[in-house]
Amino acid sequence: MPALPLDELQLTERDPKTGKLRTLPALHPEIKADRSFVLYRPPPVVRDPALVEEFLERAKFIADDLNWLLALPHDKFWCQVIFDETLQKCLDSYLCYAPRKFDALLDCHPEVNDMQKCLHRSVFLTFLRMSTHKESKDHFITPSVFGEILYNNFLFDIPKILDLCVLFGKGNGLLLQKMIENIFTQQPSYFSDLDETLPTVLQVFNSILRKCGLQCEGASAEPQKLEEKVNVTPGNMPLQELKDIVLYLCDTCTTLWAFLDVFPLACQTFQKHEFCYRLASFYELAIPELESAIKKRHYEDNSVFADLWRRISHSRRKMIEAFHILINQVCLQPILESSCENIQPFIEEFLQIFTSVLQERRFLRDYDELFPVEDDVSLLQQASSTLDETRTAYILQAVESAWEGVDRKKAQGVKDPTPPAASNGASAIVESTAEDMEELGAAYASEDECAGAAAAPIAKVSGVELDSLISQVKDLLPDLGEGFILACLEEYGYNAEQVINNILEDKLVPYLDKLDRTMQRQLKPDPTPLVTSRYNVFQNDEFDVFSRDSVDVSRIKKDKWRQKDTTRSLLNDKRLIAEQKERYSQYSMIVEEIPVQQGDAQLYKEDYEDEYDDTYDGNQVGANDADSDDELISRRPFTIPRVLRPKGQEEGQEEEEEDEEEEEEAEKERTKDHFVQDPAVLRERAEARRLAYLARKGHKHDSSAVVGNVKGHGQNRETVQERRKKEANKSTRANHNRRVMADRKRNKGMIPS
Repeated sequence: MPALPLDELQLTERDPKTGKLRTLPALHPEIKADRSFVLYRPPPVVRDPALVEEFLERAKFIADDLNWLLALPHDKFWCQVIFDETLQKCLDSYLCYAPRKFDALLDCHPEVNDMQKCLHRSVFLTFLRMSTHKESKDHFITPSVFGEILYNNFLFDIPKILDLCVLFGKGNGLLLQKMIENIFTQQPSYFSDLDETLPTVLQVFNSILRKCGLQCEGASAEPQKLEEKVNVTPGNMPLQELKDIVLYLCDTCTTLWAFLDVFPLACQTFQKHEFCYRLASFYELAIPELESAIKKRHYEDNSVFADLWRRISHSRRKMIEAFHILINQVCLQPILESSCENIQPFIEEFLQIFTSVLQERRFLRDYDELFPVEDDVSLLQQASSTLDETRTAYILQAVESAWEGVDRKKAQGVKDPTPPAASNGASAIVESTAEDMEELGAAYASEDECAGAAAAPIAKVSGVELDSLISQVKDLLPDLGEGFILACLEEYGYNAEQVINNILEDKLVPYLDKLDRTMQRQLKPDPTPLVTSRYNVFQNDEFDVFSRDSVDVSRIKKDKWRQKDTTRSLLNDKRLIAEQKERYSQYSMIVEEIPVQQGDAQLYKEDYEDEYDDTYDGNQVGANDADSDDELISRRPFTIPRVLRPKGQEEGQEEEEEDEEEEEEAEKERTKDHFVQDPAVLRERAEARRLAYLARKGHKHDSSAVVGNVKGHGQNRETVQERRKKEANKSTRANHNRRVMADRKRNKGMIPS
């Protein structure tokens, strides 16, 4: 006979009052045991023996009660869980007050740590059993009834689930994921509860912005009250209020990230409220203001500054990682799992989300530092061939423009790997709070390295700029020494206004108060010596003793070690001329004809080729033309350079050249024609050449019509027309437009008027 589910099971027992047998359902309030669970209180901050003893006693009561509860049978366990209100209050108190991993590191007693670890494990196993509807084949609850039990008795709700994720998600991610998925699967009403909870989460962001005096995105434009303060900013608010805001922000961001990391199916519900855009907008408004206020504020204890900076860095990182989880689950993961026909809506969603956050430059820069946008766009390009390249290029260009003016040092934002969880509940030991705090400290160290552009260390000021800052302070406070002013500038990030303000209000840090206020500035010597900073043409040569340890001394000569290298000895050195003589003498061996001996004629006759075509050998075409410059007939005779000639030959050759020049001049005198022709004939020939030239140009010139008849005999109509044309068009040629050109020069200022 198959076993019945617990919700249908009936138990028969005797009535303790009447002693009669009665039948009761397995889930009945009378079956609940009378046991009172105490409320949880956090560990003491200080090592007070009384407080430590009180905590250990209370925690031991809770741990023993939870271990008793876990040991109950299936039916009695669920009766105790459903009908015992003290149990629910005890579990709620632990979820509210249990130390988170981002809380301040406490120097707890070893016994306190051990007890906290044991209690942490018992609470987790209790919630794990409460979320399981089937423990075995004989012990189970109908899934639909199980969902109603959880929802109607408020065993789980959205705030409890969020706290479970942030408390137990680090070491038990897989078990917690199965647990929450089972809750949402058996009771879908939790999705609607989550949808109704998200406006409250967004209201948390608006509340933080309002506390910081910033403009709330999407807030209603309500009239401002007269007594309401308008000048509250993170920089001038009290330190305790700033601590509360930073802690509140850190708790909110870490809880949201833990929930999305454990239960990614909730991302679709988050995106219905445009959570990505609201998160990026809040990041852009709040984070820079809070970081600036934390860095500029004066702290009596530097540990307070370190704690605030770690918390704000932790919050920044978790917001960026939460944004990445949303993008991955809403857009990228469906693209990787879907077919090519169904990915277009997810691509459009990705482009729409990033287009909406392009104006948030600081957020884009920090997100791209941990999760490069270019990698996501590359994935879209590989998945779809119809991707809108214009929109993707616009997004990438906006990301690049967000880095303008910032030293871009890409850091690989890799999440901490989740430790593998055990398969059974007994071995799922939850990590201790102390271990979480140690891991958080390591995470803080890595976050400082990836803190983005605003968290970069302040550049050291030196030179003229440093002297200007020192003189700026000294002008107002002339009794202070430059050394003391320099120490103050280094402490306050080279902010002269803050230094002056803190000196006047006597708010300097303790170690600056101990310094002598008349301390002078110590000039540091130049670390670069003059020897290594010199530059000349002989640097690093073979004799540079400053750059090499060993020098070839044999090549160093003293005094005039080569006496023969004088001016006379150099002029008398004719070795180069002797070398060139032999080369130029070879040019004189070239001859036009080779004399043939009488006995060698037969040898050349045997080389006659009968097939050779000698038709044109007798015709020297163009060989003797007067204007020909063929080197065969006008070859310039070879001349030996004057330097290479022997002395006797030089004089004889010069005399021969002079004789040849005199003969050429005499020949020219003899051939010169002294006859002068008739000038009239020359003019006729010139006129004929001019007319021929005009005829070739196509110019038709008839000057007879212009000349006309002799004066006094009257002119015909053609002559009058030609003269009129000449008068009208004479400015187009010759120099007849002098007046126009003169006016033009005068207008341009060339001629003074």
